[in-house]
Amino acid sequence: MTSSLRPHGDRKSPSSPPSPPSRQRDAFFDNAKYLAIVLVGVGHAWGQILDGNRTVETLYRVLYTFHMPAFIVISGYFSRSFDLSPKRVRRLITGVAVPYLVFEVAYTLHRRVSEDPQSDFSLLDPTYLLWFLCALFVWRLTTPIWQTVRRPLPIALCIAALASVTPSVGNDLNMQRVLQFLPCFVLGLVLRPEHFRLVRRRSVRILSVPVVAAALLVAWWSVPRMETGWFYRNAAMQETGAPWWSGPVLTLALFGCSVVLTACFFAWVPGRRMWFTALGAGTIYGYLLHGFLVKEGSYAGWFQHSFLDTPLGEIGLTVLGAAAVTLLCTRPVQRALRFVVEPRMDWAFRRVPGDAARGRAKPERSEARDPAAASAAPNGSGEKVSV
Repeated sequence: MTSSLRPHGDRKSPSSPPSPPSRQRDAFFDNAKYLAIVLVGVGHAWGQILDGNRTVETLYRVLYTFHMPAFIVISGYFSRSFDLSPKRVRRLITGVAVPYLVFEVAYTLHRRVSEDPQSDFSLLDPTYLLWFLCALFVWRLTTPIWQTVRRPLPIALCIAALASVTPSVGNDLNMQRVLQFLPCFVLGLVLRPEHFRLVRRRSVRILSVPVVAAALLVAWWSVPRMETGWFYRNAAMQETGAPWWSGPVLTLALFGCSVVLTACFFAWVPGRRMWFTALGAGTIYGYLLHGFLVKEGSYAGWFQHSFLDTPLGEIGLTVLGAAAVTLLCTRPVQRALRFVVEPRMDWAFRRVPGDAARGRAKPERSEARDPAAASAAPNGSGEKVSV
């Protein structure tokens, strides 16, 4: 009887049906992608001043142990639901293949103008940082395989180890990197949300401090004893002058170190919205565009200035690299270049039966796309490139 005194009793008004849950980007992953792309830009800047600078090279080696693996793990994590359906294949083409072709031409033209007028176009030899798009394209296509086999990570590690001792793999599409970084992508595929919650605990954050300190000591020790090129994973071990058996050993060691330092990195990534969280949706822009600044500086001799050999110059270059990448991830840059980085290209594809009906039923929602936007969709669809 008491319920009759209420306007509608315990029932909800039929005039206000519950609204469907809105898709919301995960601040943690946007923060992780932004911080990782900043580290990529800083690492590329440091790479120009390594000669005879043991301190910078120590930091550089630690950074190169985990910054791209972190991107690749995120890319794999958001590729878990990728299949060969027409919808996802279209997004793979427009979000990865087309930007690769456009920027390969753009980087070659830039080199012709700034350094070598005779520089050749080569779609099979990725310029500078474009190897990641080639790798992501291949990894995404193989995702159904890794989702089917029983022990995907050990298999991927075996493939990476075999690649490290196989010079005949060649340089087409930077296939050595594709294969040697493959375990990081497969690791992302097998991770679940609880794994990320695990590494974000306070105890892991505290433990990460001595771990990173130990990594810095090992990196300092390694500078005169190990080749920096080993951290790039872009060649077979025999091509570096090392014995063949060191390939599998180094593959496993680097993967283990990458996993540990990536976990330390994730432990310190904020989980709440920050001033830079929105920039995480534009990391593909920062990734693809900052290479022009680094290459122009290399062609023009900007990095030869003696000031960069001083501690103040090194700090200034670090801040400048981080600031440049940050600006390239902003909304104005995204709006200006979306037509080449994230083209729609509906005209290029056949209409899939049922698309028109779904379009009339509800407006098409914009998908999150992202060097890691092909991999940043909050629902795990992995349509954007994540770097």
